[in-house]
Order: sequence, then structure tokens, then C-alpha cells
Amino acid sequence: AVSLPFAVGQCGNQVGCRFWDLALREHAAVNKKGIYDEALSSFFRNVDTRSGDNGPDIYKGKICSLKARALLIDMEEGVVNEILQGPLRDVFDSKQLITDVSGSGNNWAVGHKVYGCQYRESIVEKLRKTAEHCDCLQCFFIIHSMGGGTGSGLGTFVLNLLEEEFPEVYRFVTSVYPSGEDDVITSPYNSVLAMKELNEHADCVLPIENESLFEIVNKIHQMVNSGKLGSTVKQNSLVTSSAGSAKTLQEKPFDAMNNIIANLLLNLTSSARFEGSLNMDLNEISMNLVPFPRLHYLVSSLTPLYTLADVNIPSRRLDQMFSDAFSRDHQLIQADPKHSLYLACALLVRGNVQLSDLRRNIERLKPSLHFVSWNQEGWKTGLCSVPPVGHSHSLLALANNTCVKPTFIELKDRFMKLYKKKAHLHHYLQIDGMEQSCFLEAISSLSDLIEEYNELDATKGGPRIDPSRLKIAV
Repeated sequence: AVSLPFAVGQCGNQVGCRFWDLALREHAAVNKKGIYDEALSSFFRNVDTRSGDNGPDIYKGKICSLKARALLIDMEEGVVNEILQGPLRDVFDSKQLITDVSGSGNNWAVGHKVYGCQYRESIVEKLRKTAEHCDCLQCFFIIHSMGGGTGSGLGTFVLNLLEEEFPEVYRFVTSVYPSGEDDVITSPYNSVLAMKELNEHADCVLPIENESLFEIVNKIHQMVNSGKLGSTVKQNSLVTSSAGSAKTLQEKPFDAMNNIIANLLLNLTSSARFEGSLNMDLNEISMNLVPFPRLHYLVSSLTPLYTLADVNIPSRRLDQMFSDAFSRDHQLIQADPKHSLYLACALLVRGNVQLSDLRRNIERLKPSLHFVSWNQEGWKTGLCSVPPVGHSHSLLALANNTCVKPTFIELKDRFMKLYKKKAHLHHYLQIDGMEQSCFLEAISSLSDLIEEYNELDATKGGPRIDPSRLKIAV
């Protein structure tokens, strides 16, 4: 089964670059003989380059030339050019790239309406070509940010295209949400306009907040510098450090934050890439964690965030990992799932962990978590036997929980502050096809979403009432 990633915009491509780099390292650590195997084929093609870049795929034997199954799209060519000049340059070729020079000027309408129309044919053609090389296309991934113009505008345009061209293939989106102190003044407009598209066209969204990433990075640096982690932590093994990854000339401010998202994606896709006693494919996440089509926003938490020097970790430490996954310090969004309502929860474990460890920890944690009355056993578990490089095991928890609501309420408030003053609206309204009704529909879509979460929250702590069953006329 193949997952096909799309990196859109500056943030999307920077995260994507980290992801492919780390994925190659994971495979190299396991695949010592350099054989092209099923694990590699999920994200990479093996191309016979002797007959030019368009050579046939080789399905067996030695690795010849690996090409990432991906499309990189950005309306400013800077980041994509960096990738093409960096250590990953051989993994991509020009047929996988769509770039422009002028950028979207932090304007959703430019990305969605202008560049969307302009590049539609080119995106569809490259999409079909890339999909043709996939034996069994399982899902699409979009990696983008919500605050700028290209990621939010063109990113959600691509999402709509995927639904039109391949309606039966699941669409996963990793969306980076701006913080309240974002330096893009129009980011609330861009985010709310993009939210409407995510509500309608995504199967599953993993919202990630810049603020949470920033806090995680700061916490880790504080712990390392204070010596609190002491000798228990391996040097340069932090999720945020680029040690062991292809060296860039110098670390950029967002590199550590992007590494965290890349690690999230590695864990999410591990069962598609490696063997496991209880592998969970990505479509199962959507099937099991999204009971209502619009409520498809999942809170993710990741642990460990650094590697312990002692690899023979006692089971108490293993239990600690499960506790960490339900603590706010490890979440990639600032939310409070413990005091909100769970619709479902998935635990994706990697490494030498037994099913009994999983069951024991679920039983231990269950009493402190509020599950919706009709899905008290709403757990989904996945076990992949290959741990991340440098770790003995890791855990990604995905919670469909009403705690995402405050994030959306805050976004709505920031949008309304600008919109009431009609601030910066003219930049959007001068774009062809962009009318004031677009803003009203977008904020209405977000308000409806918040209301759906409110209705669920209102049932919390009430008696266990089974939902009324459908009456079937005989």
C-alpha cells in the first residue's frame, strides 16, 4: 500500500524535507543490504536510471535510484530550490515539482483562486503520473500551514482536486496552525478560509500548533541545559535535534519544530512501511476515529521526545511512556483532553512492546478519561516492530476529543477582530471570484463546527443513553 504525500507552501516543504530525510535514515538502519523491499516501496520508487530519469521501476534486487513518491508545490521557489541543492536532491526530479517565483503574498485568495486556476492542469497531470506508479494507492497526505497564502490557499485547492480526481482515496491533512502572536497579520483570515475547505474535503486532519511546538522545543532545551536529564539521555538524540540527519549549513529557527512534525509523520506511517504484529493502516484510523464526518480533527501526542541512554528500559519506564502520551507536555496542540470528551483514541506503538503492555496501560488509563457514552471501548491500537532510530520504542497517541474546540474558538475570535473592522479585506476582494460571501460562509462553517462540539460536550457526565437506533420499515 502506498501513501502519496503533497508538500504545499514553505512550511509544508520544510517539514516534508525533514520527513523524507528521516524516513530514508530509518530504512537504512533496518535495510542494511540495500535491497529494495516492500517497506521502501511504500514511499519510494526504485528507478532504473540507466535509461534516463524516466526509466522503469525495478521491483526486486539492489536499490538503483530511489525517488520519493511525492509532489512538492510552492509559489516561492526558495525552499524547493534548497531541497534540490541539498543532500536529498537525487530523491526528487523536476517532474515532481510545481513552483512559481512571486509567492501568494500571505493571501488565501491568491493561493486558492489565482494559482489554483493557473496550475490546475499541471497539478492534475503530475498527480495522475505519480499515481500511475502506485500499485495500491492507500491515501493522500497533505502537509501545509494555515496562516500563509500558498499553504492555506493552494493547499486546500489541492485537497479539493484530490477529492475530484480520486474520490475513493482517503485524504489525510497535517495542518500547522499559527500562534496568536503570528507575524502574518492576515493569518486569521487565511486560517478560517482554509478551515471551511478542511471541514468539507478532508477525511482526517492533524492540527498542530506552532505554540505547542515552540514550548516543546524550549522545554527540551531547558532540561538539557539544566543537566536535569543528566546521564540518562543520549547526546544528540533529541527529537528536535538534526543530529543524524543530513547536515544543513546551519540550523534554521524552525528546524527543531519541523523535526517534531516529521517524527509524528514517521510514527503515523510506520505500519505502512514496516512489519508489525498488529499493523494498522491509515485508513483504519479514519474508519475508527471519525464517527461523524465533520469531526475529523485529531489531537496528537508523541513520546519519547528524547532517547534514554539505557536501552534496556524496565517496564515501569514503558508505563511512563503511556502516561506521557496523555500529558499536555507531549501534545502538539494546546488542549486539555483529560477534562473533555473522547470520541475515540488510537495508540500507535513502535518497538519491542507486547500486546499485554498495551492492554495493561489502556486499563490503567481508562478510568481517568471521559469517553462518549456510546463508545466506551473506543480504542484502536497498532504495533509496529521497528522502533525509530536511536529509540527502543515510541508511541503516537491520536485522540478524537472535543478539546480541540478552544483552538477553533480562539481562531474565530481573532478572525472577528479583523473582520469587524473590515481590515485588509480589499486585498482579498480584488481577486477574481473572491467575494465577501466567501468570508461569511467560512466563519459560518467554523461556527457550525464549534456548535457540533458544544452539543457533544453537553452530553458529558450524563447517564449512558444509547443513541436511538434507526427504525427499519419492514
